[in-house]
Amino acid sequence: MHNIELRHLRYFIAVADELHFGRAAERLHISQPPLSQQIQALENHIGAVLFQRNNRNVSLTQAGEVFLKEAKQIIARVEEASNTASRIHRGEEGTVTLGVTSSAPFLRRVSHTLQRFRMLYPKINVRIEELNSQLQVEPLLEGKLDVGIMRKSVLPDVLQHHLLLSESLVAVVPEAHPLATLPEGTLRLTDLASQPFVFFSQEVGTSLYDAILKRLAQSGVTPFITQEVGQASTIIGLVSAGLGVSILPASFKRIQVDGVRYLHFAETDINTDAWLVHHARRPLTTPAATLVKMMMADSNTY
Repeated sequence: MHNIELRHLRYFIAVADELHFGRAAERLHISQPPLSQQIQALENHIGAVLFQRNNRNVSLTQAGEVFLKEAKQIIARVEEASNTASRIHRGEEGTVTLGVTSSAPFLRRVSHTLQRFRMLYPKINVRIEELNSQLQVEPLLEGKLDVGIMRKSVLPDVLQHHLLLSESLVAVVPEAHPLATLPEGTLRLTDLASQPFVFFSQEVGTSLYDAILKRLAQSGVTPFITQEVGQASTIIGLVSAGLGVSILPASFKRIQVDGVRYLHFAETDINTDAWLVHHARRPLTTPAATLVKMMMADSNTY
């Protein structure tokens, strides 16, 4: 049985379809004697007569009818496997595991690229895991994530980063707060010094937490943190309830909540970088490399 090759199955299928050795040989672009020899060899291999032959007719035996059904399924499965492997090699099929921070879906570059990627490559499964920047590092090192979208962080040397974009940080204030009446672009970080602050919990360990506190310290501001939570959406909700003010990336302005105003600062250097990160020594799969290329080439700012 181990001597049966795919060509034997294709020869058999051609004869079974044509029920004529001459026409089958012509279809296969071979001469008739070798075709007859291969069919006989196939019958010897499996120990069954597949065709009834006489000078005028060729017909399938009962064993031949059963074998034809199975042979066609085998050829179809081989062709399907071949096509699948080819599509994966070309980056048209497969899986990309993408780590994202909670703010990443609100970045227009990210959402726009993922939408285009889905349209262009519908057979590629993009599996998204929401993890803060620091929690993405270990899965990237272990190969559990192909690519990570995170805030600027301290990374091991084996992780390579690309600057995806730099976006402004904005103040998040209750709509009824006196600061909300300031003209756009006139608010300064020092204006927040005496305000109750709603912020990330230190236990969450976000890179954004460290970056914002560092920038406040540079302006001589130690925030009066009265509420600590785990998610930016919760921060916005608590600000809308009047429990304090906060600072978040401008991309969160896409979350429109009643009772909240987003204000840009007068300082022009209050921003945060978003990085695209992958393992420097582990080659990206073709689908992952395609996604990275598309995201880096997208012209949307954020």
